[in-house]
Amino acid sequence: MSDTQVTVDHLIVGAGFGGICAAIKLDEDGETDFLVLDRGDDVGGTWRDNTYPGAACDVPSQLYSYSFAPNPDWSMSFSPQPEIQAYIKRVARESGVLDRCVFRTTATDAAWDETRQRWIVTTTGPTGETTYASRTLIVGPGPLSEPKLPEIEGLDTFGGEVFHSARWRHDVDLAGKRVAVIGTGASAIQIVPEVQKVAAQLDVYQRTAPWVLPRNEHRYSGLEKLAFRHVPGLQKAARTAIYWGREAYVPAFVWQPKIATPAKLLALRNIARGIKDPELRAKVTPTFEIGCKRILISNRYYPALAAENTELITDPIARVTPTGIVTGDGSGTETEREIDVLIVATGFETTDIPMAHHVRGVDGELMADRFARTGALAYKGATVPGFPNLFFVIGPNTGLGHSSMVFIIESQVQYIRDALRTMRAHRYATVEPTEAAFETWNAGVQGRFATSVWTTGGCASWYLDDQGRNTTLWPGFTFHFRHLLHTFDVAKYVVTAATHDNESQELVSA
Repeated sequence: MSDTQVTVDHLIVGAGFGGICAAIKLDEDGETDFLVLDRGDDVGGTWRDNTYPGAACDVPSQLYSYSFAPNPDWSMSFSPQPEIQAYIKRVARESGVLDRCVFRTTATDAAWDETRQRWIVTTTGPTGETTYASRTLIVGPGPLSEPKLPEIEGLDTFGGEVFHSARWRHDVDLAGKRVAVIGTGASAIQIVPEVQKVAAQLDVYQRTAPWVLPRNEHRYSGLEKLAFRHVPGLQKAARTAIYWGREAYVPAFVWQPKIATPAKLLALRNIARGIKDPELRAKVTPTFEIGCKRILISNRYYPALAAENTELITDPIARVTPTGIVTGDGSGTETEREIDVLIVATGFETTDIPMAHHVRGVDGELMADRFARTGALAYKGATVPGFPNLFFVIGPNTGLGHSSMVFIIESQVQYIRDALRTMRAHRYATVEPTEAAFETWNAGVQGRFATSVWTTGGCASWYLDDQGRNTTLWPGFTFHFRHLLHTFDVAKYVVTAATHDNESQELVSA
């Protein structure tokens, strides 16, 4: 396929939970002319890439799975990364969409061709450059896919091994080494206990202490797995109970943070149980409201910080040298700690959507330029004015701080499916949200953040863009989100129909 052009009805970018869900549902609807592109060598997305020691989900597996593909064989309530990756691959294979995936292929550019009414997507892969021409472009790269490196002076001069948590170097033996971990977020609290067990010395660099709840892990017995497999409705009932339990968190996040006081007390007890030293306890006790930043879960993180071979460092990092990390205490005094391995666990590019720098819509406008004006926002987290027939899966303001992203994914895929049905039924060539619909939707979403813990909680989180807007999370119940995306609301769109001479005629503008 080197230097060739491939024509398809639908092109899906990303083979994680979102892209595979879209592929399966399009196939079920008879939209069989599609391909799924992914830069990796397998399906799985985040769960393919994040293979660091201790990697696991912090949403119960019964809920963090497709509703249409229950898995009775989860080993525990919060499944480890290898099981989740194996699950996605099995579902893709059994559904028949695995052979529609094109791996080791990176989409380097996408441009809307007004004359052909198609997206022209340029890719690079093992056999060279391939161009795809598609009626629709479904983008599901995932918000936790592009590692974010800290802007620290001298990081590139370090002479030992250095890598991001999402690009784990399994060939680097940490046994007996002096290891530093920069970051104390969701990945770091899973990594730290594993590294602490084998490293001679572990330095953990903390900028902001996170809230960490106990991880109420449950390992499923053989009898429970048999019951999930053979007792009608049992697994669905378990999933439903978990779902509504998670939805109960929403009022504390969105309307009244004080409702979360019991969770805060539980987190404080987690500190007290895991750490005896008062000075270390003070360092790990957050100074912002619980929920303002992502709430983490672990039973092993605090004991690992309290271990004799671990040091928690809260002084700001001044620079990295070829042999270690230098911190300053604010008084002019600097301390250098020598290390052998540096692990960067500083998260991902979430508010600056990387793919936006490579997508051009009507009149050649770069999506990143539009986002620079409006913020990285979309209509219903799915569509953007000026970018016809482009649909996000896990788009702006669809992230969650309390429940399963798979629920959101299925909701957005339902919206896309109904859009495609509408286009087929009415012979529409293009659909594109109006600016009025876009502005009204996002004004409503942003307005709901005013009373939320993410605005009033006293923290700066990765949920916020450089203007202080929360462009990441959905501020409400997920069942409300699903209701809003159940039906494609064509009245909020400009639509066109193809004419015989391959031009388009505007039909609706609402």
